[in-house]
Amino acid sequence: MSKRALVIGINHYQHFNSLSGCVNDAQNVKNVLELHANTDKDRNFEVELLVTEPDQGLSKNFIKDRIETLFQHKRDMSILYFSGHGYVENTGGYLITSECRRGDNGLSMNDILVMANASPAQNRIIILDCCHAGSFGQNTLHQNNVSVSEGVTILAASAADQYSIERGGAGVFTSLFIHAMEGGAASILGEITAGNIYSYIDKAMGETEQRPLFITNVRRYTPLRKIASQITLEQLRQITALFHEGPEQPFELDETFEPESGKAIPENVQKFEVLQKYNRVNLVVPVGASKPHMYHAAMEEKHCELTPQGKSYWVMVKNGVI
Repeated sequence: MSKRALVIGINHYQHFNSLSGCVNDAQNVKNVLELHANTDKDRNFEVELLVTEPDQGLSKNFIKDRIETLFQHKRDMSILYFSGHGYVENTGGYLITSECRRGDNGLSMNDILVMANASPAQNRIIILDCCHAGSFGQNTLHQNNVSVSEGVTILAASAADQYSIERGGAGVFTSLFIHAMEGGAASILGEITAGNIYSYIDKAMGETEQRPLFITNVRRYTPLRKIASQITLEQLRQITALFHEGPEQPFELDETFEPESGKAIPENVQKFEVLQKYNRVNLVVPVGASKPHMYHAAMEEKHCELTPQGKSYWVMVKNGVI
């Protein structure tokens, strides 16, 4: 799978207040993108990291050229991440580069979206951790200057009229993005998608003075990263066989399912192992037992049933989505 990311962090500015956490944020994003966190630590993205030094900035023209290069190639996924100053006015939003004297000297968010829209890459994801990052979405949705083409996703740290907050030398949004990519936003199969990342960040931020923005035009999410899965795909697909009468069906248990009961039947023990895995990932719950454990449900001849999440996965397996 061909995946590439351009990761930009600007701390140092000639005419604006310098920042403290953007370079570190960019380095952390690079680290979390380069490798999957699955058992084999497989290679994930090829990452180009651009960060400022105290005596060396990043110019608008240089960054624009690198973004053009990122989006001009056909591949499975291209990601642009930017951390630095942002600016907004009536004409739209801008990413401020090191040499800018005014906010509108920066790189137009509108121009970046034009490049992303025209890209032959199957998936294009733009992640902005800067003040007024939501201008990207505002310019797109309200002024109708540029539409989001199919395959484009935008994750912005704040609304158009909001600042993006740094705490402890790191951006609040990027810190949550890192946590999400480390596994906080993973599905039970260990897949982390842009939609799950936004949901994780949105819930974690709560009702703060900074609200993230999510815009996407994709038919199906492609994982940005994979971690060690809590359950195998083969085990998950057994859900329709175990609950063969439908997602509302209870699964009756008895001592023959528990391997240490003295009455175990090998076939039932194998089914019980899968049901216990379902229980650990909140797909199944024991019902009616003296204690809320699968062991007690089996020993006391009770049953288990699918949770709402379990019913959702049952439908996806039945429909061939998984």
